[in-house]
Amino acid sequence: MQHIVNKEGEILQTRIHRILIIAVASILVAGCERSVSYKKEIRPILRVNCLKCHDGEGEGSTASGFSVQTYDSLMKGTKFGPVVVPGSAASSTLYLIVTNKVDPKIQMPPHNEESLAKGRGESLHELQVKDIELWIDQGAKNN
Repeated sequence: MQHIVNKEGEILQTRIHRILIIAVASILVAGCERSVSYKKEIRPILRVNCLKCHDGEGEGSTASGFSVQTYDSLMKGTKFGPVVVPGSAASSTLYLIVTNKVDPKIQMPPHNEESLAKGRGESLHELQVKDIELWIDQGAKNN
């Protein structure tokens, strides 16, 4: 194999091959991430775990103005502002709340004695949390 050498004597062809291999591998890994559907994955999670209190009339809706009744109400957020930042789970209150990265008083579903909410539930399963994270990072589409 003939090598292309720069003025410092470095073999450029080998470096180019490494860059190409890394680029192709990155594309393949990114292509393996599955697309998360609001209708198939996210809405069922919210209906089972959140709708009882955040149905537009329940305890959570009364306190925060937040409803998961529809995609539009979810994206509207609370009376304090949006809870989903499409494209950034790390910036989304919804994600932070279900991953318990907030004050225990406002973790959702409420599952500890410190919770301000009267209702009780259980923490979401890590796969449900991952679905929410991926859905938000993928743009929080109504798909």
